[in-house]
Amino acid sequence: MQLIPVYRPSLLGNEKKYVNDCLDSSWISSKGKYIELFESAFSHYTGINHSIAVSNGTVAIHLALAALCIGPGDEVIVPTLTYIASVNAITYTGATPVFADSCQETWQVSVDSIELRLTPRTKAVLVVHLYGQVCDTKAIRLLCDKYNLFLVEDCAEAFGSKYEDVHVGNLGHIATFSFFGNKTITTGEGGMVCANDQTLAERCRKLKGQGLALYREYWHDVVGYNYRMTNICAAIGLAQLERANQFLEKKRNLYEKYVNCLSGLPLKFLGEQPNTVNSFWMINIALDNARDRDPLRDFLRLNRVETRPVFYPVHTMPIYSNKFESHPVAEDIARRGISLPSWPELPDSDLARITESIHAYFANHS
Repeated sequence: MQLIPVYRPSLLGNEKKYVNDCLDSSWISSKGKYIELFESAFSHYTGINHSIAVSNGTVAIHLALAALCIGPGDEVIVPTLTYIASVNAITYTGATPVFADSCQETWQVSVDSIELRLTPRTKAVLVVHLYGQVCDTKAIRLLCDKYNLFLVEDCAEAFGSKYEDVHVGNLGHIATFSFFGNKTITTGEGGMVCANDQTLAERCRKLKGQGLALYREYWHDVVGYNYRMTNICAAIGLAQLERANQFLEKKRNLYEKYVNCLSGLPLKFLGEQPNTVNSFWMINIALDNARDRDPLRDFLRLNRVETRPVFYPVHTMPIYSNKFESHPVAEDIARRGISLPSWPELPDSDLARITESIHAYFANHS
Protein backbone atom coordinates (compact mmCIF):
# COMPACT_ATOMS: atom_id res chain seq x y z
CA MET A 1 0.00 0.00 0.00
CA GLN A 2 1.50 3.30 -1.11
CA LEU A 3 1.99 6.16 1.35
CA ILE A 4 -0.35 9.13 0.93
CA PRO A 5 1.83 12.14 1.80
CA VAL A 6 0.49 15.17 3.58
CA TYR A 7 1.61 17.31 0.62
CA ARG A 8 3.00 16.92 -2.88
CA PRO A 9 3.66 19.82 -5.26
CA SER A 10 2.20 19.84 -8.75
CA LEU A 11 4.91 20.51 -11.35
CA LEU A 12 2.98 19.81 -14.55
CA GLY A 13 3.13 23.24 -16.19
CA ASN A 14 6.02 25.22 -17.69
CA GLU A 15 8.46 24.51 -14.85
CA LYS A 16 10.82 22.30 -16.91
CA LYS A 17 10.62 24.60 -19.92
CA TYR A 18 11.55 27.70 -17.94
CA VAL A 19 14.27 25.95 -15.91
CA ASN A 20 15.82 24.56 -19.09
CA ASP A 21 15.78 28.09 -20.49
CA CYS A 22 17.84 29.17 -17.47
CA LEU A 23 20.28 26.33 -18.03
CA ASP A 24 20.59 27.00 -21.77
CA SER A 25 21.20 30.71 -21.17
CA SER A 26 23.60 30.03 -18.22
CA TRP A 27 21.63 32.52 -16.05
CA ILE A 28 21.25 30.23 -13.05
CA SER A 29 22.15 32.50 -10.11
CA SER A 30 20.50 35.65 -8.74
CA LYS A 31 20.46 37.51 -12.05
CA GLY A 32 18.30 36.66 -15.04
CA LYS A 33 14.99 37.55 -16.60
CA TYR A 34 12.85 35.24 -14.48
CA ILE A 35 13.50 37.19 -11.27
CA GLU A 36 11.85 40.31 -12.64
CA LEU A 37 9.14 38.34 -14.45
CA PHE A 38 8.19 36.48 -11.28
CA GLU A 39 8.21 39.60 -9.12
CA SER A 40 6.09 41.51 -11.63
CA ALA A 41 3.60 38.66 -12.07
CA PHE A 42 3.35 38.21 -8.30
CA SER A 43 2.55 41.90 -7.80
CA HIS A 44 -0.07 41.72 -10.53
CA TYR A 45 -1.69 38.65 -8.96
CA THR A 46 -1.79 39.99 -5.40
CA GLY A 47 -2.37 43.66 -6.19
CA ILE A 48 0.64 44.69 -4.09
CA ASN A 49 2.77 47.42 -5.68
CA HIS A 50 6.22 45.99 -5.00
CA SER A 51 7.42 42.38 -4.71
CA ILE A 52 11.00 41.45 -3.82
CA ALA A 53 12.03 37.83 -4.35
CA VAL A 54 14.22 36.25 -1.66
CA SER A 55 15.75 32.87 -0.89
CA ASN A 56 13.12 31.59 1.57
CA GLY A 57 10.17 32.60 3.72
CA THR A 58 12.12 32.92 6.97
CA VAL A 59 14.59 35.43 5.58
CA ALA A 60 11.63 37.27 4.06
CA ILE A 61 10.31 37.94 7.58
CA HIS A 62 13.76 38.93 8.83
CA LEU A 63 14.24 41.28 5.88
CA ALA A 64 10.84 42.89 6.45
CA LEU A 65 11.64 43.51 10.12
CA ALA A 66 15.11 44.82 9.29
CA ALA A 67 13.64 47.21 6.73
CA LEU A 68 11.38 48.58 9.49
CA CYS A 69 14.51 49.12 11.68
CA ILE A 70 13.26 46.77 14.39
CA GLY A 71 16.05 45.76 16.73
CA PRO A 72 17.32 45.42 20.30
CA GLY A 73 15.01 46.98 22.90
CA ASP A 74 11.93 46.60 20.70
CA GLU A 75 9.05 44.19 21.26
CA VAL A 76 7.09 42.52 18.47
CA ILE A 77 3.76 40.88 19.28
CA VAL A 78 3.28 37.58 17.47
CA PRO A 79 0.80 34.70 17.80
CA THR A 80 2.11 31.78 19.79
CA LEU A 81 0.19 29.40 17.49
CA THR A 82 2.44 29.61 14.46
CA TYR A 83 5.38 27.96 12.77
CA ILE A 84 8.53 28.86 14.66
CA ALA A 85 10.06 30.82 11.75
CA SER A 86 7.72 33.75 12.50
CA VAL A 87 9.21 34.00 15.99
CA ASN A 88 12.83 33.17 15.15
CA ALA A 89 12.96 36.02 12.64
CA ILE A 90 12.06 38.46 15.40
CA THR A 91 14.85 37.03 17.54
CA TYR A 92 17.34 37.46 14.67
CA THR A 93 16.85 41.24 14.88
CA GLY A 94 17.58 41.34 18.61
CA ALA A 95 14.00 42.32 19.38
CA THR A 96 11.83 40.43 21.86
CA PRO A 97 8.89 38.31 20.68
CA VAL A 98 5.78 38.77 22.84
CA PHE A 99 3.22 36.01 22.47
CA ALA A 100 -0.52 36.48 21.94
CA ASP A 101 -3.31 33.91 22.16
CA SER A 102 -5.71 32.76 19.43
CA CYS A 103 -9.42 32.87 18.70
CA GLN A 104 -11.18 29.52 19.18
CA GLU A 105 -13.33 29.75 16.06
CA THR A 106 -10.76 31.01 13.56
CA TRP A 107 -7.46 29.76 15.08
CA GLN A 108 -6.08 33.21 14.24
CA VAL A 109 -4.43 35.66 16.64
CA SER A 110 -6.81 37.39 19.04
CA VAL A 111 -7.13 41.17 18.77
CA ASP A 112 -7.91 41.40 22.48
CA SER A 113 -4.84 39.34 23.33
CA ILE A 114 -2.67 41.65 21.22
CA GLU A 115 -3.98 44.74 22.98
CA LEU A 116 -3.37 43.24 26.41
CA ARG A 117 0.31 42.78 25.57
CA LEU A 118 1.08 46.30 24.38
CA THR A 119 3.86 48.11 26.23
CA PRO A 120 5.88 51.28 25.57
CA ARG A 121 8.48 49.01 23.93
CA THR A 122 6.05 47.51 21.39
CA LYS A 123 7.11 48.52 17.90
CA ALA A 124 5.24 46.11 15.65
CA VAL A 125 2.60 43.42 15.46
CA LEU A 126 3.40 40.40 13.29
CA VAL A 127 0.22 38.56 12.31
CA VAL A 128 0.20 35.12 10.71
CA HIS A 129 -2.64 34.12 8.39
CA LEU A 130 -2.55 30.58 9.71
CA TYR A 131 -3.26 27.61 7.42
CA GLY A 132 -4.84 29.86 4.78
CA GLN A 133 -7.46 31.50 7.00
CA VAL A 134 -7.23 35.27 7.44
CA CYS A 135 -6.79 37.23 10.66
CA ASP A 136 -9.17 40.02 11.64
CA THR A 137 -6.75 42.30 9.89
CA LYS A 138 -8.92 45.39 9.77
CA ALA A 139 -9.31 45.45 13.55
CA ILE A 140 -5.61 44.76 14.04
CA ARG A 141 -4.66 47.54 11.61
CA LEU A 142 -6.88 49.99 13.48
CA LEU A 143 -5.18 48.96 16.71
CA CYS A 144 -1.74 49.44 15.17
CA ASP A 145 -2.67 52.85 13.80
CA LYS A 146 -4.04 53.88 17.20
CA TYR A 147 -0.73 53.07 18.92
CA ASN A 148 1.55 54.01 16.00
CA LEU A 149 2.79 50.45 15.42
CA PHE A 150 3.96 48.67 12.30
CA LEU A 151 1.79 45.80 11.05
CA VAL A 152 3.68 42.93 9.42
CA GLU A 153 1.71 40.22 7.62
CA ASP A 154 3.20 36.73 7.51
CA CYS A 155 1.35 35.28 4.51
CA ALA A 156 3.54 32.18 4.19
CA GLU A 157 0.48 29.92 4.34
CA ALA A 158 -2.04 32.27 2.76
CA PHE A 159 -1.23 32.83 -0.89
CA GLY A 160 -4.65 33.24 -2.52
CA SER A 161 -6.41 34.23 0.71
CA LYS A 162 -8.44 37.43 0.84
CA TYR A 163 -9.99 39.79 3.37
CA GLU A 164 -13.03 41.71 2.05
CA ASP A 165 -11.94 40.80 -1.49
CA VAL A 166 -8.42 42.21 -0.97
CA HIS A 167 -5.52 39.77 -1.25
CA VAL A 168 -3.55 39.34 1.96
CA GLY A 169 -0.34 41.33 1.97
CA ASN A 170 -2.12 44.60 1.21
CA LEU A 171 -3.48 45.05 4.72
CA GLY A 172 -0.33 45.89 6.70
CA HIS A 173 2.78 47.98 6.18
CA ILE A 174 4.81 45.07 4.80
CA ALA A 175 4.15 41.39 4.05
CA THR A 176 6.01 38.16 3.46
CA PHE A 177 5.28 34.95 1.56
CA SER A 178 6.92 31.52 1.43
CA PHE A 179 7.35 29.22 -1.57
CA PHE A 180 8.64 26.12 0.21
CA GLY A 181 7.86 22.79 -1.44
CA ASN A 182 4.59 22.34 0.46
CA LYS A 183 3.15 25.79 -0.24
CA THR A 184 0.28 26.52 -2.65
CA ILE A 185 2.81 27.77 -5.20
CA THR A 186 6.39 26.64 -4.76
CA THR A 187 9.89 27.44 -5.94
CA GLY A 188 11.40 24.60 -3.89
CA GLU A 189 12.88 27.14 -1.48
CA GLY A 190 11.97 30.79 -1.83
CA GLY A 191 10.03 33.72 -0.50
CA MET A 192 8.76 37.20 -1.28
CA VAL A 193 8.68 40.49 0.62
CA CYS A 194 5.90 42.78 -0.53
CA ALA A 195 5.03 46.40 0.23
CA ASN A 196 2.88 49.12 -1.27
CA ASP A 197 5.32 51.80 -0.07
CA GLN A 198 8.09 52.42 -2.60
CA THR A 199 10.69 53.62 -0.10
CA LEU A 200 10.21 50.53 2.06
CA ALA A 201 10.47 48.28 -1.00
CA GLU A 202 13.68 49.97 -2.13
CA ARG A 203 15.14 49.47 1.34
CA CYS A 204 14.32 45.74 1.14
CA ARG A 205 15.97 45.44 -2.26
CA LYS A 206 19.13 47.06 -0.97
CA LEU A 207 19.33 45.02 2.22
CA LYS A 208 18.74 41.68 0.45
CA GLY A 209 21.71 42.29 -1.89
CA GLN A 210 24.53 42.86 0.64
CA GLY A 211 23.69 46.56 1.03
CA LEU A 212 25.06 47.46 -2.39
CA ALA A 213 25.04 51.19 -3.10
CA LEU A 214 23.21 52.37 -6.21
CA TYR A 215 25.76 55.02 -7.09
CA ARG A 216 29.00 52.99 -7.17
CA GLU A 217 29.79 49.47 -8.34
CA TYR A 218 30.85 47.06 -5.56
CA TRP A 219 30.40 49.81 -2.95
CA HIS A 220 28.41 48.92 0.16
CA ASP A 221 27.12 51.65 2.47
CA VAL A 222 24.96 49.54 4.83
CA VAL A 223 25.34 46.08 6.31
CA GLY A 224 23.10 43.91 4.16
CA TYR A 225 22.39 40.23 3.59
CA ASN A 226 22.65 37.70 0.81
CA TYR A 227 18.94 36.88 0.66
CA ARG A 228 18.61 36.73 -3.12
CA MET A 229 16.48 34.23 -5.04
CA THR A 230 18.04 32.34 -7.94
CA ASN A 231 16.81 32.72 -11.50
CA ILE A 232 16.03 28.98 -11.53
CA CYS A 233 13.76 29.26 -8.49
CA ALA A 234 12.04 32.29 -10.00
CA ALA A 235 11.48 30.35 -13.23
CA ILE A 236 9.71 27.62 -11.28
CA GLY A 237 7.71 30.26 -9.39
CA LEU A 238 6.55 31.94 -12.58
CA ALA A 239 5.33 28.60 -13.98
CA GLN A 240 3.54 27.88 -10.70
CA LEU A 241 1.90 31.29 -10.69
CA GLU A 242 0.47 30.59 -14.15
CA ARG A 243 -1.51 27.71 -12.60
CA ALA A 244 -2.31 29.33 -9.26
CA ASN A 245 -6.05 29.62 -9.86
CA GLN A 246 -6.23 25.91 -10.72
CA PHE A 247 -4.44 25.00 -7.50
CA LEU A 248 -6.74 27.17 -5.41
CA GLU A 249 -9.89 25.81 -7.04
CA LYS A 250 -8.75 22.21 -6.53
CA LYS A 251 -7.91 22.88 -2.87
CA ARG A 252 -11.34 24.37 -2.26
CA ASN A 253 -12.97 21.37 -3.93
CA LEU A 254 -10.86 19.03 -1.81
CA TYR A 255 -11.93 20.83 1.37
CA GLU A 256 -15.60 20.47 0.40
CA LYS A 257 -15.13 16.75 -0.31
CA TYR A 258 -13.48 16.23 3.08
CA VAL A 259 -16.34 18.05 4.83
CA ASN A 260 -18.93 15.90 3.06
CA CYS A 261 -17.07 12.64 3.69
CA LEU A 262 -16.44 13.27 7.39
CA SER A 263 -19.81 14.75 8.28
CA GLY A 264 -21.22 13.55 11.59
CA LEU A 265 -17.90 12.61 13.18
CA PRO A 266 -16.70 14.16 16.47
CA LEU A 267 -14.46 16.74 14.84
CA LYS A 268 -14.62 20.23 13.41
CA PHE A 269 -12.95 21.71 10.34
CA LEU A 270 -11.08 24.99 10.21
CA GLY A 271 -13.38 26.61 7.68
CA GLU A 272 -13.92 30.01 6.18
CA GLN A 273 -15.01 33.14 8.02
CA PRO A 274 -17.44 35.78 6.68
CA ASN A 275 -15.86 38.41 4.40
CA THR A 276 -12.78 36.24 3.86
CA VAL A 277 -11.50 33.77 1.28
CA ASN A 278 -9.59 30.84 2.77
CA SER A 279 -7.00 29.42 0.37
CA PHE A 280 -7.11 26.09 2.29
CA TRP A 281 -3.34 25.69 2.18
CA MET A 282 -3.71 22.88 4.71
CA ILE A 283 -7.05 21.25 5.45
CA ASN A 284 -7.29 20.99 9.22
CA ILE A 285 -9.55 19.30 11.73
CA ALA A 286 -9.83 19.71 15.48
CA LEU A 287 -11.05 16.61 17.27
CA ASP A 288 -13.74 17.06 19.92
CA ASN A 289 -11.60 15.04 22.34
CA ALA A 290 -7.88 15.77 22.53
CA ARG A 291 -7.23 12.19 23.63
CA ASP A 292 -8.14 11.01 20.11
CA ARG A 293 -5.53 13.14 18.36
CA ASP A 294 -2.41 10.97 18.62
CA PRO A 295 -4.21 7.60 18.42
CA LEU A 296 -5.99 8.73 15.26
CA ARG A 297 -2.70 9.83 13.73
CA ASP A 298 -1.17 6.48 14.66
CA PHE A 299 -4.12 4.64 13.10
CA LEU A 300 -3.80 6.66 9.89
CA ARG A 301 -0.07 5.99 9.82
CA LEU A 302 -0.76 2.25 9.95
CA ASN A 303 -3.01 2.78 6.92
CA ARG A 304 -0.15 4.59 5.15
CA VAL A 305 -1.68 8.06 5.51
CA GLU A 306 0.67 10.86 6.56
CA THR A 307 -0.70 13.68 8.74
CA ARG A 308 0.78 16.57 10.71
CA PRO A 309 -0.01 17.86 14.17
CA VAL A 310 -1.15 21.46 14.29
CA PHE A 311 1.78 23.66 15.30
CA TYR A 312 2.80 23.53 18.93
CA PRO A 313 2.47 26.96 20.60
CA VAL A 314 5.92 28.52 20.51
CA HIS A 315 5.74 29.70 24.12
CA THR A 316 5.79 26.02 25.19
CA MET A 317 9.12 25.29 23.47
CA PRO A 318 12.29 25.28 25.59
CA ILE A 319 14.00 28.10 23.69
CA TYR A 320 11.08 30.46 24.32
CA SER A 321 9.78 29.23 27.68
CA ASN A 322 12.07 31.12 30.04
CA LYS A 323 8.99 32.33 31.92
CA PHE A 324 5.60 30.76 32.50
CA GLU A 325 2.85 31.86 30.12
CA SER A 326 -0.67 30.59 29.59
CA HIS A 327 -2.39 30.90 26.24
CA PRO A 328 -5.28 28.47 26.73
CA VAL A 329 -6.97 28.73 23.34
CA ALA A 330 -3.77 28.14 21.36
CA GLU A 331 -2.84 25.28 23.67
CA ASP A 332 -6.27 23.68 23.25
CA ILE A 333 -6.19 23.94 19.44
CA ALA A 334 -2.70 22.45 19.36
CA ARG A 335 -3.78 19.47 21.47
CA ARG A 336 -6.72 18.67 19.18
CA GLY A 337 -5.57 19.72 15.71
CA ILE A 338 -4.48 17.61 12.74
CA SER A 339 -3.49 18.65 9.20
CA LEU A 340 -4.77 16.18 6.60
CA PRO A 341 -3.27 15.46 3.16
CA SER A 342 -4.00 18.66 1.26
CA TRP A 343 -2.29 18.62 -2.13
CA PRO A 344 -4.34 19.82 -5.09
CA GLU A 345 -3.87 16.67 -7.22
CA LEU A 346 -4.93 14.26 -4.43
CA PRO A 347 -6.75 11.40 -6.24
CA ASP A 348 -10.31 10.54 -5.20
CA SER A 349 -9.12 7.00 -4.43
CA ASP A 350 -6.63 8.37 -1.90
CA LEU A 351 -9.27 10.66 -0.42
CA ALA A 352 -11.53 7.63 0.00
CA ARG A 353 -8.78 5.71 1.83
CA ILE A 354 -8.14 8.67 4.16
CA THR A 355 -11.77 9.30 5.04
CA GLU A 356 -12.65 5.61 5.33
CA SER A 357 -9.72 5.17 7.73
CA ILE A 358 -10.95 8.07 9.87
CA HIS A 359 -14.44 6.57 9.96
CA ALA A 360 -12.94 3.20 10.87
CA TYR A 361 -11.02 4.71 13.77
CA PHE A 362 -14.12 6.29 15.30
CA ALA A 363 -16.18 3.16 14.68
CA ASN A 364 -13.64 1.25 16.78
CA HIS A 365 -13.33 3.93 19.47
CA SER A 366 -16.92 5.01 20.00
